[in-house]
Formats: sequence, C-alpha cells, structure tokens
Amino acid sequence: MGWCDRVIGRAARRGALLAAVLAATACLAGCGLFSGPKTLNQDAQQNMTVTSPVFGQDVIPAEYTCHGHDGGVSPPLYWSGAPAGTKSLALVVDDADAPITPYIYWIVFDISPETTDIQAGRLSGAEQATNSRGFDGYDAPCPTHGSHQYRFTIYALSSVLRLANGVSAKVAWTAIARSAIARGRLTATARP
Repeated sequence: MGWCDRVIGRAARRGALLAAVLAATACLAGCGLFSGPKTLNQDAQQNMTVTSPVFGQDVIPAEYTCHGHDGGVSPPLYWSGAPAGTKSLALVVDDADAPITPYIYWIVFDISPETTDIQAGRLSGAEQATNSRGFDGYDAPCPTHGSHQYRFTIYALSSVLRLANGVSAKVAWTAIARSAIARGRLTATARP
C-alpha cells in the first residue's frame, strides 16, 4: 500500500470526508494526473476542426449519454485539418465541469492518420485506454445535476503510440501530450 492509499484510508476511517477528498486531490496532483492536457507539446496548435452531426446547438442527445438505450453509445465524430507529418490520431473525451478533474470518458489512440471520422457506437483499427471508471471503451456521460460541458478533443500525433489496448489513462494521456502536433476540440453540453 502506497503513501497516498494510507493517507486516504486513514482520513476515510476517521469519517473526515473532506479530508479524504483533499488528500486524494493532493495525491493525484502529485502523481501528475491533473497535468494531462497541460503538458501538451507547446507547438500543438488548435487548428483542426471537430464536428458531430448529432450535436444540435452543441447539446449531446440523450442516446449518447447514460440515459440512452443500452446506457448510451459513442456519438459520431468527424474531423479535418491534420497537418503533414501526422503519424496517428488520438481522441480524448473528458468532462470540463467534473468536480475532480480530469474525468475521462474515453481515450482512443493509434487512429490511422487517413481516418476522418468515428461512427456512432463503432470503433475499428484503433486502441483504447481505460477511462475513469476503469474499463477501456466509451463511458457515456451521465450528469446528475446541472448541465456539464464535455470536450471531444482530437490530437494529431507525430508518432504511433504502440501502447497496449487497455493501458491506463495516465500512460495514454502522457504519451498523447508528448506527441501532439495539432488538435481540435468540440465542446457540447449534456443535462440530467
């Protein structure tokens, strides 16, 4: 058991929920989890375009959230503008309004540079990292109160990551940040 586990466990046993949350936040920050997108290669310009034909007025329809049939499927996404030298692409879906960030819903990497879309509920020829719930795949957003903004960010990478399917979000996100040469983002809202 590591230092963070001991501190969080001790605080939780004492019934100090706030102390446990603060201890967890300090541990995660110390482990570099909060630094994901901030470590993005400074040369990576946000010059790619990301769209979805189903996000009318930047709102995610219920079928792509936990309120959809079968718990929600991944939405269709389209992108363009990957620069010359792009060796692979990656997709990161996270919650901009999560109380503890980053909250990752989906990380897809080693997408072919010739690919310009992901169709609803389908993914082929790419790998996935674990999300914040601990499984590799799309975790449909499920806001419980108020509206949340979800970010669908496509990164053009200077290399193929060659990480195993199911690698941790931290490892995948760090590799994406190191190789990013361009990016584009679509932000959409979902409501309970």
